[in-house]
Amino acid sequence: MNTVRQLDRVVIRFAGDSGDGMQLTGDRFTAETAKLGNDLSTLPNYPAEIRAPAGTLPGVSSFQIHFADTDILTPGDQPEVLIAMNPAALKANLRDLKPGGTIVVNTDEFTKRNLTKVGYDANPLEDDTLEDYQVHAVALASLTIEALKDFDVSKKDAERSKNMFALGLVSWMYSRPTEATEEFLRGKFKAKPTIAEANIAALKAGWNYGDTTEAFAVRFEIPPAKLNAGTYRNITGNQALAWGITAAGVASGLPVFLGAYPITPASDILHELSKHKRFGVTTVQAEDEIAAVGAALGASWGGALGVTTSSGPGIALKSETISLAVSLELPLLVVDVQRAGPSTGLPTKTEQADLVMAMFGRHGEAPIAVLAPQSPSDCYDIMLEAARIALHYRTPVMVLSDGYIANGAEPWRLPETAELPDISVEFATEPNGVDKAGEPVFLPYQRDPETLARPWAVPGTPGLQHRIGGIEKADKTGDISYDPENHDFMVRTRAAKIAGVDVPDLELDDPHSGEATTLVLGWGSTWGPIGAAVRGLRDKGVPIARAHLRYLNPMPKNTAEVLARYDRVVVPEMNLGQLTMLLRHNFPGTDVVGYNKVRGLPFTSNELQDALEEVIKNG
Repeated sequence: MNTVRQLDRVVIRFAGDSGDGMQLTGDRFTAETAKLGNDLSTLPNYPAEIRAPAGTLPGVSSFQIHFADTDILTPGDQPEVLIAMNPAALKANLRDLKPGGTIVVNTDEFTKRNLTKVGYDANPLEDDTLEDYQVHAVALASLTIEALKDFDVSKKDAERSKNMFALGLVSWMYSRPTEATEEFLRGKFKAKPTIAEANIAALKAGWNYGDTTEAFAVRFEIPPAKLNAGTYRNITGNQALAWGITAAGVASGLPVFLGAYPITPASDILHELSKHKRFGVTTVQAEDEIAAVGAALGASWGGALGVTTSSGPGIALKSETISLAVSLELPLLVVDVQRAGPSTGLPTKTEQADLVMAMFGRHGEAPIAVLAPQSPSDCYDIMLEAARIALHYRTPVMVLSDGYIANGAEPWRLPETAELPDISVEFATEPNGVDKAGEPVFLPYQRDPETLARPWAVPGTPGLQHRIGGIEKADKTGDISYDPENHDFMVRTRAAKIAGVDVPDLELDDPHSGEATTLVLGWGSTWGPIGAAVRGLRDKGVPIARAHLRYLNPMPKNTAEVLARYDRVVVPEMNLGQLTMLLRHNFPGTDVVGYNKVRGLPFTSNELQDALEEVIKNG
């Protein structure tokens, strides 16, 4: 009889060739874990090449999940369980595995040819390479083929189901249900019911193997987390961005138009939004990035909520049209799901190196509002905020997500419809001034004295004819103007409009009543690793404060006051110090210490904890 042991948390990593279905396996394990009520965080890691040679280190794909019975902030620093589908997966991930961790390895792939491909001189399953770990050598492919021998499927198709066998085994090990996965498989392979049933049989065979073999004497349970009351679903950052855009359309009463061109890691936003036509969402896959943003800006001119999504290379191409939106003073939502650069860089890896481009990457004086979500679920809220600012102030707003947030997942409480903010817009419907002869006239640059926003007139509205285009406009009338003083006035007014955008105060987390001398300030996806590192230090009795910037331009009005409370401010970033540079410029006299790495991977909480402890110690 198996022993059942209760744990409070575990970190599992599925790893294999890019054709082994590790992302699907991880997604299904995550869905079942979310259904059980655990808090969770995930880290998918894709190969940078579209199709790297099979069995090689560049072709390894992995999916890590951290789930627990309490609130967690990261996908975990070190996996405690590694499912390795081949020698490449083992070699690429072994250094990350926690000492004493568990390895489930597919022995069928440990052939001499596959071992040689990744530089193993000897089979690591047969020497002392893995002596520090608990190793379960399982012939996953052979067992799957045997389990499906009575199905009318080819040997190749049967072997492809080995990821479902592995999923069934790990589901048994950690007491995860499989019913929802069975339903998912029947839906996925609706046109091929035999393939669906074969995959389900492989899933059940993996479960039964764990239940009956003597190799697995212990299985584990992780109780549900104590979350706030509500209905939850598992959501990725890109899904949350798409849902936030859709909700912004509903909350504003405007049709949504997305102009986009496929690019990693932003493409899923286009895919998700294309499903929501019933909410007034129109999606266009344009022929290129420039056409995509041009169409989105045209939609905004026509009275819709224009949106364009991309990653760093695409944002560079969109910069001229974003400058046009600044000049026209029309709302436009621009989403940059950052990836490692420069140029093509590491297209499937994460980075935070587009901040300076978001702030200044346009010709002329062209300031825009810049926001950054801190987690996958926060992407929903940040898009509603971006829409509020864009519509209220008539400005482009750029949202800086990144690959870590975009592909990562966590539980998200479904909001009630009544919780949607009112971000409705009043279009201009009648003249708002008089000409020299005293006749009613529409002044397209007559500004709201509070927000400095100009009126938004839908084309074709009787009596509201006005000029449109990128050449500088005269104040109030919108006539083409080459007057130097007018240009200076318009440039300064547009800058003042962005500087005056109303954003919430910076929230400070400092429970030490003045004891802390060090503040950790982050932005974007560093929120989770910083939070976990700060928890670890506080558990050791180290006083430390933290704050996180979701509004990067303009920054919250109390930012200077918060920074001034501390002797030093540590800024961890996945770049070479872009926020650090901005803080030193904007808040001279503040001792800003950057902690910077650009590895294409998120920070671990342990490395941040060590770095912060060193800064505090050295004062």
